Amino acid sequence: MRIITGKYKGRHFDIPRTFKARPTTDFAKENIFNVINGYQDWEETSALDLFAGTGSISLELLSRGCRQVISVEKDRDHARFISQCMEKIGADDHILIKGDVFRFLKSCHQKFDLIFADPPYALQELATIPDLIFQYDLLNEDGLLVFEHGKHNDFSTHPHFLEHRSYGSVNFTLFR
Repeated sequence: MRIITGKYKGRHFDIPRTFKARPTTDFAKENIFNVINGYQDWEETSALDLFAGTGSISLELLSRGCRQVISVEKDRDHARFISQCMEKIGADDHILIKGDVFRFLKSCHQKFDLIFADPPYALQELATIPDLIFQYDLLNEDGLLVFEHGKHNDFSTHPHFLEHRSYGSVNFTLFR
C-alpha cells in the first residue's frame, strides 16, 4: 500500500497477508482523489474515514493536508495496523476509533467536510449508509460523502446524489 501524493508521497506500508480488508487500488484511489480535488480545499478539511480497513484512505487524506482525520475500524488487527502506520508518519491530527461504524454514526456529534465510506461490498446494510449519514446530519454544508461500493448498487435516484464514477470493479458514488 502506498501514499500517492502530498507530504507523505511514496511512503509504502506492507499489509499483513492475513488481512481480510482489500485496500482501494492505487488506480481507483488516484482517480477518485483527482475528482475530490475539485470539491475540497484540503487544508480546511475535517474528514471521516468509515470502515477504514488498512488506513489507506486516512493516510492519503492526511498526506494531502487535512486538518483532522478520524478513522473508524472495528477489526482489532486492522486498527492496530492503522495505529502503527500513523506512528510511522508521526501523524498528530489523526484519531482512531476502534469500534462499530453504525454505533459510531448514532453517537457522533461532529460534522465533517468529507466522509469517505468503504464498507465491505457484501455488507447487508451497505445501501443504508448514505441515508444514515444524512439522517444523523454528519456533513457540513457543502460537505461531500464519497461512498465506495460494488457494481450492483445504484444510488442515482438518491436525493443527495451528486455523481458516480467507476474504475474497473471499483465504484464510487458522491453525495452532497
